Amino acid sequence: MMMSVKIACEYLGDLRVRAVHGPSATTLITDAPTDNHGKGSSFSPTDLACTALATCVATIMGIAAKPLNLDLKGMKIDIEKHMTTQPPRRIAKLNMDIRMPAGISAEHQAKLKAAAASCPVHASFHPDVAVEMVWNWG
Repeated sequence: MMMSVKIACEYLGDLRVRAVHGPSATTLITDAPTDNHGKGSSFSPTDLACTALATCVATIMGIAAKPLNLDLKGMKIDIEKHMTTQPPRRIAKLNMDIRMPAGISAEHQAKLKAAAASCPVHASFHPDVAVEMVWNWG
């Protein structure tokens, strides 16, 4: 069974796009980055792809933490995007710095890492996109 979510997008001109999330009506606006003719006034589409990965990893780990009675509040993930310098323009590499709360056992760390690796956004990236996760525990 496939789930579906509708997101309505409207080109506003000047390389800006408004997207409205169907279920919640939350709105965001993208702008092209300064190195690609934009103003960089908001997330670019590729910034949102990186944001999706980081938030998905955090969410999936949060789901995995619940039955383990782990509180991941305060977990922080920074993600750095590297774009190709030669055409075609695409994300080449993502570096993630994952900082976890203190007091998580080695057994639970392994389970959380496995959960992070199962993130559906990560599974949706092309294999040529290098994703590096650096873990910092406590």
